[in-house]
Amino acid sequence: MFTRLREDIATIRERDPAARSAWEVLTCYPGLHALVLHRFAHACWRAKRYWLARFASQAGRFLTGIEIHPGATIGRRVFIDHGMGVVIGETAIVGDDCTIYQGVTLGGTSLTRGAKRHPTLEAGVIVGAGAKVLGGFTVGAGAKIGSNAVVVKPVPAGGTAVGNPARIVMPAQPKPQPERAAFCAYGITPNADDPMSLAIHGLIDHAAKESRRVDEIVAALERLGTHLETLQGADAAGLDLRRLSAVLEGRTVERQM
Repeated sequence: MFTRLREDIATIRERDPAARSAWEVLTCYPGLHALVLHRFAHACWRAKRYWLARFASQAGRFLTGIEIHPGATIGRRVFIDHGMGVVIGETAIVGDDCTIYQGVTLGGTSLTRGAKRHPTLEAGVIVGAGAKVLGGFTVGAGAKIGSNAVVVKPVPAGGTAVGNPARIVMPAQPKPQPERAAFCAYGITPNADDPMSLAIHGLIDHAAKESRRVDEIVAALERLGTHLETLQGADAAGLDLRRLSAVLEGRTVERQM
């Protein structure tokens, strides 16, 4: 028990620059208090002491503002930062080294008793403030869920999901990640640009390429003796498209009579 507690305190001090001492973390961090109470509640749940488990869970909710169902499985070195409004459902599984911010819901969309209704977060997942992860699917290891995202389908390992409904804006990385990658607060990576900005820049680049292509076509037409400002109506039928294509590719083709 005390080994896990020391591990949790060290994790919080590593990921939260506002944490000044172990004593401050032990006495002032509701996420830590919620996890300690959940371990007791979860042990009662596994021992089939269901009422006691639910009572301990309710006490934790009253004291911390964090609601964790006693049936949920929480791994090691999990950090619930700020924590107010966090809800973790009965069949949810939170893997080792995950980080969950305030207002997060790991909820279910099914009413079937005994089914896997809530999500599974694999190791190292970061869930940003206000995000909702709804359903019995898996969020892959090292994935990031953006703030206020609504995720209703699986997220691949290493991916980033944002929006409502969530979409994958950074696909999974095929290369293995370093063992101690830098922690990304709220799931924001320093090299990840805003998706709207990326889309706009992509359109601008595409327009620039098309503009250069049009300029090449106009220049080729003029080399063939055709000036666009004098081309009217049926004169367009007289264009030798085969010869124009050859000029653009740097080949020589004799004019057909």
